Amino acid sequence: MRKNLLAAMSVVAATLTCAPAQQSSNPLTLQDCIRLAESVPSPVSIARQEREIAARSVPVARAGFLPQSGLVNGFTYNSPLRNNREVFSFIPLNAIREYASLFSVNQELDTSGRLRAQLARARVAEEIAATSVALSQRDLRRAVTTAYYRALLTRRLVRTTEELLAESRSFENRVKLLFEGGEAAQADLVKASAQSAFLEQAMNAAQLEAKLANQELASFWTRDLVDTLSLADVLDQTPPAPEPEPSQAAPYLRRLEFSLLDAQRRGFQADVRRARSSLLPQLGVAFQYGIDSTAVRISDRGYAAFVHLTIPVFDWNQARNAMQQARLRTQQVATSRAISERTLSKEYQAALARARQLFQQILLTSRQTKLAEDDLRLSRIRYEGGEGSALDVVTAQNQLAQARSNYYASTANYLIARTELEVASGR
Repeated sequence: MRKNLLAAMSVVAATLTCAPAQQSSNPLTLQDCIRLAESVPSPVSIARQEREIAARSVPVARAGFLPQSGLVNGFTYNSPLRNNREVFSFIPLNAIREYASLFSVNQELDTSGRLRAQLARARVAEEIAATSVALSQRDLRRAVTTAYYRALLTRRLVRTTEELLAESRSFENRVKLLFEGGEAAQADLVKASAQSAFLEQAMNAAQLEAKLANQELASFWTRDLVDTLSLADVLDQTPPAPEPEPSQAAPYLRRLEFSLLDAQRRGFQADVRRARSSLLPQLGVAFQYGIDSTAVRISDRGYAAFVHLTIPVFDWNQARNAMQQARLRTQQVATSRAISERTLSKEYQAALARARQLFQQILLTSRQTKLAEDDLRLSRIRYEGGEGSALDVVTAQNQLAQARSNYYASTANYLIARTELEVASGR
C-alpha cells in the first residue's frame, strides 16, 4: 500500500513538473500577450494606483460631516500684580494659575454647502481616476494588438522572401547550367544572379524588421528581448468580414473620452459650488465638558455649549473670482467636448472606411497572389522550353514577392483596423 502511494505521488509530481513546460511551449495568442502585458507594471498599474489614491479622498471629504472630538489639557500661569500678589496681571485671563482638562466636540453644520461641494469633488475625482484606468487598459491593449500583428506580418515577410530566394537561386543554378552548356545567354545569367542578390538583401532587411518587431512585442512584459517569441500565426486564417454599421447615429459618443470630459465638467461645477460657499454663512456648534478652574478639583467640573455663525463680509471679491474661474473651466470643457465630437467623428468614419477597404483589398491580393504563382510557373515552363526569356521569369518572381507581401500586409492591416474601429466606436 505504501509503495503504491509513493508511486502515485511520483506520478503527480512529474505531471505538475511537466505542466508548466508544456504550457510555456504553447504559442502565444493575442489574448495571452495582452494578459502578460497587464500582469506586469505598466501605465495601467499607475492608473490603478491613482484610482486608489482618489478613492481615499471620498472618506476624507465625508468625515467633514461628522463631529470632531478631542481632549485638551492645559495649564496657564498669569503673573500677579506687584502691589497685590493675589490679583493676576493679565486681565483677559481668569486667574494666576488655571488648570483646564476639557473634552470638546465640534460639529460644523453645512449651511453654506462647502462640505457637500467637497464631497462631490472627491467623488468626481474618483470617477475620473476610474475612467483613466479604463483608458489606460484600452490603449495598452491596442498597442499590444498592433505590435502582435506587426510581429506576425514581419515574420511572414521573412518566410515569403526566403521561399522566393530559394526559388530564385534554383532558377539561377538552372540558368548557370544552361549557360555552361551553351544553351543560355550571359544576360540571362546576369538577370538571374541580380534577382538572387536583390532578394537576399530584401531578406536581410525583413529579418531585421522581424527582430525589431519581436523586441517591441516582448518589451510589454519582459526585459529579455533576445529570445524569439512563439506566436500563434493567424494570418492564414480567413479574417471575419467587417461588421455592419451600427444603427446608432453616433456610436463614437460612447468613447471613454466623453465620459472623462463629462466627469471633468461635473468636477468644475462642484468647484463653483465650493467657491460660492465662501459667500454664505456657516454655522457651527461646540460642546465642552470637564474642568477649567484654579485648582484640579473634580467638583469644579462643568460643561459649556457654543454656537457660532460665520458671515463673510470682506472676502466676496476673492470668492466671486474663484467662482468665475471655475465657470470658465466648465466652459472650456464644453469647448473641448465640441472639438472632440468633430475629431472623434472623423476618426470613426476613417476607421470604418479603412476596415472596409482593407477587407476588399484582402480579396484582391489573394486573387493577385494566385495569378502571380501561375505566372511564375508558366514563365519557368516557357523558359525551359525555349519560348520565354529570363526577364519574364525574374519579372514573375518580383510580382509574386510583391503579391504575397501585399496579401499578408493587407491581412495584418485589416486586423489592426478592426481593433482601431472598435476603439473608435467606443467598444
